[in-house]
Amino acid sequence: MQATPASGPSAGPDSPEDSPQEASDLRVVLLRGLAGRELAVPTLVPPAPSPESAPVVDKPDNGMDEYLRLQRRLLLSTLVVSVLAVPVAAYLFDRTTALSLSVGAASGMLYLRLLARSVGRIGPDSKQVGKGQLLVPVVLVLGCSRVPQLEILPALIGFLLYKPALLLQAFVRP
Repeated sequence: MQATPASGPSAGPDSPEDSPQEASDLRVVLLRGLAGRELAVPTLVPPAPSPESAPVVDKPDNGMDEYLRLQRRLLLSTLVVSVLAVPVAAYLFDRTTALSLSVGAASGMLYLRLLARSVGRIGPDSKQVGKGQLLVPVVLVLGCSRVPQLEILPALIGFLLYKPALLLQAFVRP
């Protein structure tokens, strides 16, 4: 039978009614007194983790994650504006105008992607933006002048559809 504080006064430490926890605590106190020091050595430095369980340390963020999110949002909003503009052009004008607008919109998205990739490469080694993306509007105009089904003006308007998407991202901030 164990004595509990609610059942009355506890018998002495040598009584057989001590709980196992109290007897264990008593042993710890006696051993500490005999040894003159703590039984458990406090750990000041945690043990080194094994290479398998070591967490992977990421590089500092330095804003690249935010830039990548902005880049994805801008490309997505450009796609949405383009997808909305092409059927409107097909309804208001003719199919060749809508086709030219869609080719221009695809060229605009390619230009935007190349520009974003070039900006993402700027760092200690490279201080300027590449010029490869400037070929996209040139190729668009040359292609429209060579292919009789494409019109230059709707293609250029489609190419510039990334601008309203850019303005949309500036005013609608998530």
